[in-house]
Amino acid sequence: MSKLDIFRKEWLEVVFADKNKAYGAYQLRKGSAGNTAKALLWGSVVFLVMFFAPKIYSLIKGAIPEDEQLKAQEVVLAPPPPVNPDTPPPPPVEPPPPKVDQVKMPPPIVKPDIEVNEEPPTVEKLKEADPGQKDIKGDPTAEIRIAEPVGEGPKQEAAVAVDDNKVYDFVSIEKVPDFPGGMKKFYEYLGKAIKYPPMAQENNVQGKVFLSFVVERNGELTDISVIRGPGSGTNEEAVRVLKASPRWVPGIQNGKPVRVKYNIQVNFTLQ
Repeated sequence: MSKLDIFRKEWLEVVFADKNKAYGAYQLRKGSAGNTAKALLWGSVVFLVMFFAPKIYSLIKGAIPEDEQLKAQEVVLAPPPPVNPDTPPPPPVEPPPPKVDQVKMPPPIVKPDIEVNEEPPTVEKLKEADPGQKDIKGDPTAEIRIAEPVGEGPKQEAAVAVDDNKVYDFVSIEKVPDFPGGMKKFYEYLGKAIKYPPMAQENNVQGKVFLSFVVERNGELTDISVIRGPGSGTNEEAVRVLKASPRWVPGIQNGKPVRVKYNIQVNFTLQ
């Protein structure tokens, strides 16, 4: 029984004696040894081919002649310009200052009271000390003289002429334009006047629309343009609301109303 091999052909015939050998188990066991050998052989071949494929590829690539080869080019450098003998030599470099050892926090030295010469000031010495500035009273009978100005004195700058067609930046303007009642009233107006676009509401589009416009001298808003926005009708709705806005209080430069460029953002949020 120690030498029994169930995979031998004789043992297979004994097991399937007087049985249907056309059954799949008999055919599988009969050809298992050959199939195992073939699988090992093909697996070894595939492994060796994949293992040596990079080496074979490099040998094949090296055997193919290259059409273009890089050639070393000799670069001729121009000689340096001649040195002018009249040019003074550069000043000598000053040596660095010597290093000084510094102790940030020296340790305190404790001495007995006998060796300490300094004594704390007494009340009498403090009374004699000079406290600093003093009030000096003048002579009430002295003649008062008022010094007259000499020369022309400082000149006042002439007023700068205001260009009616120039568009000023609201940052550099003397008095910026404003909505009647303040910006709080303006945002209240936006909340009442804005109608959420149906397309943006269906697609759940939210965001901020950044716009720029010019506040004219009469307070009217012109040159309204969209810098960027989420789209889906929100940009057009923001422009419509600004066009229908009441007139603003114009900006002032040198006491005159001027045209001022203004930037603002309109928020579109779904409740």
